Amino acid sequence: MTYYERNLPHWHPPAKDIFMTWRLHGSLPASIQLPNASGASRTEGERFRALDRVLDRCRSGPLWLKDDRVAGCVMAALQTGRTHNLFHQHAFVVMANHVHCLLEPIAPVSEITKFMKGATARDANKILGRTGQHFWQDESFDHWIRNTSEWTRVRTYIEQNPVTAGQVLHAKDWPWSSAARRPE
Repeated sequence: MTYYERNLPHWHPPAKDIFMTWRLHGSLPASIQLPNASGASRTEGERFRALDRVLDRCRSGPLWLKDDRVAGCVMAALQTGRTHNLFHQHAFVVMANHVHCLLEPIAPVSEITKFMKGATARDANKILGRTGQHFWQDESFDHWIRNTSEWTRVRTYIEQNPVTAGQVLHAKDWPWSSAARRPE
C-alpha cells in the first residue's frame, strides 16, 4: 500500500479503484478554505462536494477546459493512459476548470497523475499561448473506493456533474464525459 501526505492524505491500497479530481491552477478563490481546514463537523465527502460545487459555479478565474481544443487534450491523455496500460477507466468528466475520473490503477497513482497533468499542461499551454506557466493545481484529490455501492455512487456523481452544475439536462449530452460515450 502507498500512503503519503502533502496538504491532503493520499492512500492507495493495491487492487482498489480510485476516484481522482484535479483542477486548474488558481481555480478556487483565495477566500475558500480547503477541505482539511473547513467545517470539522462535516464529513470528508461533504467537504469535497461543497468545494466541487464552488468549482462548478465559478464564472471567473481560469476556465480553460471550456475550450474544445484544451478539453480535447485531456481526452487524448485519458486515451493514451488507457492504451499505455497506466489504468483502466470506468468514468470521467472534463468540466470548465476541473476533471473527475474513476479508474483502476495499473501504474502507481503518482505516475498516473504526473502523466495526466504533465502531458495535458504542456499541450494546453501551447494551445493557449501560455508556455512555461502553471496549468494545473499542484496537488490532486484522490479517494480509494471501498465497496460496490460507493463505486456506483462515485460513477454517478462523476457523470452527473455537468447536470448538477446546470450545464446540460442529461449527462449523455455533455461531450467531455464517459456518459456521452456509453451505449444507450
